[in-house]
Amino acid sequence: MQYRVNPRNGDRLSVLGYGCMRFSRTAGVSVNQKKSEEEMSLALANGVNYFDTAYLYPGSEAALGKFLAKGHRKEVFLATKLPFRQCRKTEDFERIFAEQKSRLQTDYIDYYMVHMLGDLASWKRLLSLGIAEWAAAKKASGEIRQFGFSYHGGTDEFKRLIDAFDWDFCQIQINYLDAKTQAGIAGMQYAAEKGLPVFVMEPLRGGSLARLPKKAETVFTDSDPKRTAVDQALRWLWNFEEITVVLSGMNDVSQVEENCASADTAEAKSLSEAELAVYDEVCSVLNSEIRVPCTSCGYCMPCPHGVDIPSCFAAYNLRWSQGWFSGMVSYVTCTSLKEKSAAASACVNCGLCEKKCPQGLLIRDYLDEVKTVMEGRIYKAALPVVKKFLER
Repeated sequence: MQYRVNPRNGDRLSVLGYGCMRFSRTAGVSVNQKKSEEEMSLALANGVNYFDTAYLYPGSEAALGKFLAKGHRKEVFLATKLPFRQCRKTEDFERIFAEQKSRLQTDYIDYYMVHMLGDLASWKRLLSLGIAEWAAAKKASGEIRQFGFSYHGGTDEFKRLIDAFDWDFCQIQINYLDAKTQAGIAGMQYAAEKGLPVFVMEPLRGGSLARLPKKAETVFTDSDPKRTAVDQALRWLWNFEEITVVLSGMNDVSQVEENCASADTAEAKSLSEAELAVYDEVCSVLNSEIRVPCTSCGYCMPCPHGVDIPSCFAAYNLRWSQGWFSGMVSYVTCTSLKEKSAAASACVNCGLCEKKCPQGLLIRDYLDEVKTVMEGRIYKAALPVVKKFLER
């Protein structure tokens, strides 16, 4: 196992972190405690020392707490998340945090973050409730060691959030296919320049990069037949010295073994130009069916009416290149979980974006197409359910 040092506090963290959202489950419902503990024990034995969970992951905190209570708490760095949409008054911070400590059977959290912080407006609302003072008090008491946020959204809003507070760390979605979407490489580098450790989620894009179309898979195997698609995805991330930990949601012993083997040789700046070119070729194959030729440059932003234009197009393209489900998940998380809707339907047809687009795209026409395809009956039915879950 390779390790990287948190530049903020000197913690020596395993480059591979255990993502606890996807614990093994019985009949797809309750956490399979025995199987999950076998997998976590194997990861721990192979040097994984960073475990990430969240209040909103059903059964996850409690399952992890049972495991840590068996003498493992001091062996790991524990991360969990605050469901900020459930915080409507100052007292909610303490109520939720106390419940999390109880579930996790611990009196302190190493890495505590605001979960899925979507925009600056959401952060300002939390500030008005006193979250900055609350977090400072918890850090002073030792109950929280590091305070950060996890993020799904575009680069510009991410940078605004980074600049809005003295964060200890951040967690973003990035992989070789999302290099120029979400916070992207630009966001990752911006955070690192500010001295923040960057934690990465969705390295396999929910598993889609582990199950590549045959044509894309062939590009990888032709270049190096000994490496799997999973190994290729992970080593691309570890090639960035700015990345501290890459999380992987492992729910099978074989996955733990494969990922730990990859982490044994994880080195920054280890990929050659020829190897990096292979990733570009794979991306070209995966993006060959894109519908909107948007480069995510962000010149069209900010939209005065709140539309996250690059994220709308990225999710729409994903719907065609990776399948309907992947596209819909991306669309909901990136555009509809903010204080104000950032979905395509928020467009009022003002046309300011088109005047700024260096590609000359007919953005309004594309947004109308996105709205028609992505915001149908299933989307409209799913959105209130998702929001209710987040705010419960």
